[in-house]
Order: sequence, then C-alpha cells, then structure tokens
Amino acid sequence: MSSLNKIVTVHSFRRSVGKSSLAANLASLLALQGQRVGLVDSDFQGASAHLFFGLAEDKITHTFNDFMWKKGDIINAAQDVTASLGEAAQGKLFLVPSSTSISEIMQILRTNMNLERYIEGLDTLKRELKLDILLVDTPAGLNENTLMSIAVSNVLVLVLHPDKQDFQGTAVIVDVARKLLVPAIHLVLNDISETLDHEQVILEIEQNYQTGKSVTLPHAEELLALGSTRPFVVEYPNHPLTARITDLAQHL
Repeated sequence: MSSLNKIVTVHSFRRSVGKSSLAANLASLLALQGQRVGLVDSDFQGASAHLFFGLAEDKITHTFNDFMWKKGDIINAAQDVTASLGEAAQGKLFLVPSSTSISEIMQILRTNMNLERYIEGLDTLKRELKLDILLVDTPAGLNENTLMSIAVSNVLVLVLHPDKQDFQGTAVIVDVARKLLVPAIHLVLNDISETLDHEQVILEIEQNYQTGKSVTLPHAEELLALGSTRPFVVEYPNHPLTARITDLAQHL
C-alpha cells in the first residue's frame, strides 16, 4: 500500500457509463471545498480528463505515459487547473493527463505498468504537491493494469448503469476488490430515471453487494448538453445532481 493518505480509484466494468465525468466532478468538488486534490488520468484507451478543464492537447507537453515509460518526471506532467474552477475554489486541483497519441496508447496497452513505478509516482505527487487526496481515473474493465490501480487504493468508486450486464460485471469487480483488501468500496448507479424510487434502488444495491456508501445519480439533460467541456458541479452548483455528487464526496 502506498503511503499516500487517500487514493480514490474511480473505475467501471464497461466504458461509457460516466466514469471519467464523475472523477472530474469529484476532483473539482473537493477542490472547491478547500482540499488540495490530484487527478491522474490513467485511462490510456480514452484519455479525456483534460477536456473538462479546458486544457488543449497542444498545451500538454508531459503526460502520465511519459512518467510510466521513464521519459519524464511526474511533477512536470502535473498541471494546476484550479483556475478553470472559477474564483469560488478554496483549494487546489492538479491534473496529470494521459496521452492521446495513438502510438503511445498502443505502447502502453502492449505491456503491463510497473507497480513500483506507479506507486512512486503517486507518492511523489502527494509529497511535492502536498495533496490531501488523489483520484485516479482508470481504464474500464479488468486487466493487470486496472487490478494494480485497485490494489493500491484506499477507496474504490465503481460506476455502473442500471442493466444486467453492468450488475454482473460490477459484482465480479467487487469480489476482486475484496480479495485485494480495498478498505472501502462505493457504488454509483449513474443516469437513473427520476421515475424510479432511488431510495429503494440504493437499498437493493447495498443489500446485493454489501458495500459502503451507494449513490444514484439522476439523468440530467444539462449534463448531456455540457458534455466534457466543463465540470458539471462548477456549471450547476445548485442542481440536484451536484447535491448527490456532494453526498458521495463526503464519504471519500
């Protein structure tokens, strides 16, 4: 286990369930509340964290890939994106982006990440940037790289949609996380219709999975319209969806 005070891994069984969006919004919310936050985009197959904070690809000179391949220092890859949160931010938010280069994506997919190097990078970020909490956005699914990310976590946040395949896949990941002795596991059922009884849905999830805090996030047209251009919690601080993300953040 890393010496970092709090590592929160945001993961999902399938792609396109809102995992990266939730990671960006949680990181933003915690920074707005006054914490020093790090967000590492290790979703090598679909790097998108930089989009939420208006960080253009031509402004990214160092990435998490560079660090993992020993091509650069991880601090050089960490960018202060606090200004993108507006004047209300009381803390700090640092983003370590992943590369969008096809050749670099293929390179990282062909090999497994070095666990010691990975932990070293997270520890360096915590120490040099004086972080209170570090969130890691992982690739969806289960492979050696994601298992490594889960294994060094203090908290695992699993995002899923309300369908049978996601329920079954998430159950497998929960079982794996328990075997890896992850201290806390939270489930986030995303994009839920308001016609459903959210309290009943949460009760069923917690009974079936026996995990920690569970949250349902309602479907929001505003979120779809906003896309990945800006964190939702920044654009809509008083929205019911923001209130539910805040509820989850309080349990990290």
